[in-house]
Order: sequence, then structure tokens, then C-alpha cells
Amino acid sequence: MVTIRITWDDGADRALGLPAYESAGAAGADLRANFPEAERAGVTLAPGARALVPTGLRLAVPDGYEVQLRPRSGLALRHGITLPNAPATIDSDYRGPLGVIVMNAGEAVFHVAHGARIAQMVVAPVVRAGFELAETLGDTPRGGGGFGSTGVA
Repeated sequence: MVTIRITWDDGADRALGLPAYESAGAAGADLRANFPEAERAGVTLAPGARALVPTGLRLAVPDGYEVQLRPRSGLALRHGITLPNAPATIDSDYRGPLGVIVMNAGEAVFHVAHGARIAQMVVAPVVRAGFELAETLGDTPRGGGGFGSTGVA
């Protein structure tokens, strides 16, 4: 098991608890909106709007891992709430506040309430690559075919 060390931001509502897996087979731990006391009313997003929603947390991700932030499928289906940079990456050397960019891609106004589950975080191993300049690249059946080049079905 990989351990993610967590500290609270100043003014965070600690009663909301740490990220948690909501079922035995969950790959992602749910993150909650954790607004500072002066902003506990939350934020309202018009259709097309986005906001940086605080979680009240800071993470220490071990070397060789990343944390990915992903939308919650129920919010996406019912309200069009998504993360425009999903999956967002939290690198192992970042120690700043953990915020989630939330976007309303739906057709109605959506309110992000203090304590609402807004995203999920997945811990994943990182493979770092080496890069080298080559004179040519090997041929493949697909070649340089771009978007949709492998067929419709």
C-alpha cells in the first residue's frame, strides 16, 4: 500500500475528514469542497463557468507516484459537472494547496456546497522516459494517420 501524507490548510474544516474510498472496490478516493470559513456558502457556477474549489488539503505524494484528479461520474451525468483538465496530475514534488478546477458543462446553474464530494483522486505509478533524437522512425501499418484513421467501427 502507498501512503499519501496529508496536512490541513489554515482555516480548513477538519470535520469533513480526509479523502476516503466510498466502497471496497473504489479506485478513487472522494475529495470534498472545503471552503475557508469566510466562504463556507460555497460557489455557484453558471453553465460554462469554472472555479478553483479548495479541498483544504496539502499532499506529499511519494516519489515514483502521482495523484490524478478525475470527475465524479454521477455529477457528470446528472449535472454536467466535470474537471476541464482531467485527469489532473499532482506531482510528487508539489506541496501547495490542493484545489480542483470544477467546470459546469451542464445547462443549469450548479451550486458547489461546502463539504460536497467534488472529485476523486487516484494514486498511480509514474514511469519516466528517456528522450533521444532519431534520424527516422520505424514504419507501422497506420503510419502518420491521425484522428479517426483506424476506422469508424
